[in-house]
Amino acid sequence: GSAKTGTAFAVLVGLSVCHLLNDLLQSLLPAIYPLVKTTFGLGFWQIGLITLTNQLTASILQPVVGLTTDRRPQPYSLAAGMCVTLVGLLVLSTAGHFASLLVAAALVGVGSAVFHPESSRLARVASGGRHGFAQSLFQTGGNFGSSLGPLLAALIVVPRGQASIAWFSILAMIAIAILALVGRWY
Repeated sequence: GSAKTGTAFAVLVGLSVCHLLNDLLQSLLPAIYPLVKTTFGLGFWQIGLITLTNQLTASILQPVVGLTTDRRPQPYSLAAGMCVTLVGLLVLSTAGHFASLLVAAALVGVGSAVFHPESSRLARVASGGRHGFAQSLFQTGGNFGSSLGPLLAALIVVPRGQASIAWFSILAMIAIAILALVGRWY
């Protein structure tokens, strides 16, 4: 009935909001490259290595996670993946050397790799057969988040410095709470 439809719509909105938060947090890393380049005296190859580390974990792990969750759904893995992103943000906010920047980039990438396949699958489950609408709503959240990250980095991180990245952990915690509710729904 309509109660089930309403619940599924709430789940879709929750997944879209979490996609917004996930992609916002993911887009912080490249947005702060000028800051870390100056702070750590990095060359362009080191910035490239940070990007490579982040993209390898985010991209290579994603299909592995997708295969795993297709065989055995793990809706609580969404909250767990966001916890990994949270740890990555905290490492990024306190990084004192290049190696810790690489660790932070890898952790943020792992969080993204865990988030995307399972949340996309759950959006489909919650779609009620309206797969196009569900995927569109889900994607809108991610696209909006990707555009907000650099703006928030400019407004918060650039004037306040690297340590202010920790403030973004609040957004990760909000996403963890929503994703735990989505996991319970499933």
